[in-house]
Amino acid sequence: MADALSADFVVVGSGIIGSLVARKLALAGASVIILEAGPRVTRGELVARFRNSPRRSDWMSPYPPAAWAPHPVYQPEPNNYLMQAGPYPYAAEYIRQVGGTTWHWAAHAWRNLPNDFRVKSLYDVGVDWPMTYEDLEPFYQEAEEIMGVSGAPNTGSPRKRPFPMEPVAEPYAMRRLRERLASDYQVVSNTTARNSRPYDGRPACCGNNSCQPICPIDAQYHGGLAAEAAEGAGARLLPNANVYKLEHEEKGRIAAALYYDPDKASHRVAGKTFIVAANGIESPRLLLVSASDKFPKGLANSSDMVGRNLMDHPSTSLTFDADEDVWLGRGPQSPSSINTMRDGAFRSQHSPYRLDFTNISRVDGATKSLIAAGIYGSELEKRLRFSAAREMNVKNVLEVLPDPEHRITLSSEKDAMGIPKPEAHYAIADYTRRGHERSQQDFRRIAELMGGTNLRFSKDGDFANNQHICGTLSMGSDPKTSVCDQWGRAHDHENLFLASTGVLPTSATCNSTENGLAVALRAVAHMLGQHNTSTAAGEAKT
Repeated sequence: MADALSADFVVVGSGIIGSLVARKLALAGASVIILEAGPRVTRGELVARFRNSPRRSDWMSPYPPAAWAPHPVYQPEPNNYLMQAGPYPYAAEYIRQVGGTTWHWAAHAWRNLPNDFRVKSLYDVGVDWPMTYEDLEPFYQEAEEIMGVSGAPNTGSPRKRPFPMEPVAEPYAMRRLRERLASDYQVVSNTTARNSRPYDGRPACCGNNSCQPICPIDAQYHGGLAAEAAEGAGARLLPNANVYKLEHEEKGRIAAALYYDPDKASHRVAGKTFIVAANGIESPRLLLVSASDKFPKGLANSSDMVGRNLMDHPSTSLTFDADEDVWLGRGPQSPSSINTMRDGAFRSQHSPYRLDFTNISRVDGATKSLIAAGIYGSELEKRLRFSAAREMNVKNVLEVLPDPEHRITLSSEKDAMGIPKPEAHYAIADYTRRGHERSQQDFRRIAELMGGTNLRFSKDGDFANNQHICGTLSMGSDPKTSVCDQWGRAHDHENLFLASTGVLPTSATCNSTENGLAVALRAVAHMLGQHNTSTAAGEAKT
């Protein structure tokens, strides 16, 4: 084993949450080492990969996994890294490289609604959070100012200060939706970490319409920028450092992180405080593979809750042809939505949801469909032009309630580094299915108001995954039913913190990144307090 490194804080994972926590710790004067399993890749390399990819609609194609840091791949063939135990497949996609998965996100940066923190008390479903919206509000603002969030005031979440920026210019298709649906629905601009004007040295969005898989000009914030900010603040980032075990002392304090380099040489990094900041799949996997004689079920797992309560935001959708040309494909890919069903007394009976409109160019998808149907020549040109001009799509974004049986466990199969693969146990509950059924009324009315014809509903029972992984490290006040407290500190280990969307105890209806980031930024002061107390105690002993 190579000589050990050490730091005040050792952060496992360089995604947007881990990197911005590391940045905040480093700015406070602490020494920080970030360990990232995957390689460092530049924006230029990713843009070139996207431009040259034969699978332009496969948003993961610019992000092939490294052999020493595999992640799930489903096209052109599944790589079977995330094993499936059913009964419903959970085809999660994420990226293991410096900066993590937000390299190719839609940049939605919604806050939860105040009632989302009290669904058990209000609606007798799910669980209450161990904090309130008011507790988190300053840290939502902090996250938004770091990322450069643009948004409209009518989000449903109260604010003490305005957004850093006004929304990005409204695409023509979204304007027509807003105008024609106004009798029944309020269509609002999505809240996104995307510049509507130059901000923090980055340009304004210029409408490339490739937000997923890559913003070619960095108008959109992402984890690569967060990792750069962490290094700029003084953190040391080690790429290609696949942590395979957390080592603990006799009393349960974490002593070191062990990682493999690409040649499978083992290295040891010591620290005073450890922060597991991988996603809601890789984080529980690490805790489970770190089992020992003292902790036979894995670290932080005396409650047997590590990996449990896996949640996401499944979607069903409607595609239709409008009665006018709208020409999707200019501006952000996901610019507008309807939010009237995010909260209400109905939550005691069925899932709430957002309705999200796509602005993704229809050319690629329509071309493939027409060619597959044997359409060529002048008829292809005619029908392609019609689809590109008039095809529209709306999807729901449904809440999933926490269920201990929906979980991530360790597979009996191992990856190329000899580490057990993660295995998903997942299902779509009736609560979520009833939300889907209710949303069909909205789908039909939206199509009617747009003069829609040729309505194509997603296949009944077929739920698309939104890659909003949360719940597998749930925070709570009771150590018997949760993994960590409201600060992300593991109940079982005084110097182990979890900074991930995995700590979110419920999923609500909005993308998980800003919520996970705000929770983590709130916890930093507590991390520093724990660190300072420990340091003072050590100095007193000497």
